[in-house]
Amino acid sequence: MISTLHKMGLRSNVMYSAAVASIGMSIVSWIISNRYEAAGIERADRWALFVGEWAPTFFATGIALRMEEMAEEKGRETPEWQEQSSDIRRPTRAGV
Repeated sequence: MISTLHKMGLRSNVMYSAAVASIGMSIVSWIISNRYEAAGIERADRWALFVGEWAPTFFATGIALRMEEMAEEKGRETPEWQEQSSDIRRPTRAGV
């Protein structure tokens, strides 16, 4: 599923942003519900918790997408040991 999301163009920074936005929306929904609804603080708490519970899912998906991005980057790069091997000269024996 994560590789499919990655292939569709979804990146980890988008999911991290969604998680932070979810936390902000949780606070805003609590304030709005507490001020403008006559249902009381219990209902405001439920709204805030409902929206705030999305954040861990967004963070976890962001981490999984970041791992996918790192795996893709490693696949494209030349390994470090291959880059350095052409610059290293083999020592010669003295007197030969």
